[in-house]
Amino acid sequence: MEKTLRKPLWLKSEILSGGKSAAVVSQLRNSTLNTVCEEAKCPNRGECWKSGTATFILMGNICTRNCLFCAVQSGKKGQELDSREPEKLALAAKEMALKYVVLTSVDRDDLDDLGARHFAECIKAVKKSGIRVEALIPDFQGRKDCLEEIVQAKPDVIGHNIEVVERLQRTVRDSRASYEQSLQLLHNIKVLDPKIKTKSSIMLGLGETVEEVLQAMDDLGEVGCDFLTIGQYLQASKKNLPVHEYIKPEVFEGLKKAGLEKGFGFVASGPLVRSSFKAGEFFEGKRNL
Repeated sequence: MEKTLRKPLWLKSEILSGGKSAAVVSQLRNSTLNTVCEEAKCPNRGECWKSGTATFILMGNICTRNCLFCAVQSGKKGQELDSREPEKLALAAKEMALKYVVLTSVDRDDLDDLGARHFAECIKAVKKSGIRVEALIPDFQGRKDCLEEIVQAKPDVIGHNIEVVERLQRTVRDSRASYEQSLQLLHNIKVLDPKIKTKSSIMLGLGETVEEVLQAMDDLGEVGCDFLTIGQYLQASKKNLPVHEYIKPEVFEGLKKAGLEKGFGFVASGPLVRSSFKAGEFFEGKRNL
């Protein structure tokens, strides 16, 4: 039986607190919307909520893929789409006084258009409220017609995560995903609209080497990726992959420096960083963690 590693002190975080964070929690409890903040058990959701950023997960909470790092429930078929979800999102974001909304989704391989049109309608609804939107999208099986739907909705940022270094893709991600497909998707975004900022994320602590992470940075740079986040993988439940190693803060700091030297517009790198961690502040250039 594999021994469970004890979390180091630098992974301690305040999950919830009063004020703005409590107001967001209250609104979420009274709505039928899902957030990655809660579904994926993000360790710093309270801090993001206090800064006016929240990440909503679209099209239900059942994913048609089964990535072994992810805490979201998986199944062969997702839930029925809620035609009022775009309207609900716009209203909730306004009532929560959010400044920046990250919209992501479960994978919907069971839908003819993989959920792209619904995702795009949600982007447009929130942007119509005057709120900045970051779309953290699935790979849409590499289909350009689906990606076009998202690009035409004009989010401020389009993110897609490669998740881990190339060698670990088959171990960590669903077999329908691939390193090459993710890189091609990020490239295709720039082909469709060079002005849209792109973003990706890498998890550490699953057995990668620093050299492999640096190579992944180079690969992302080759496809024009603008922003990068790097964080520590945390095992959310017993069904998820165990942590191979807890990476020290100084390693994250070194990778941040390397990423900036490689030309990324910003690099958020730290043990508790996630792909949407304080996304609004990073976008506005107020932070570069």
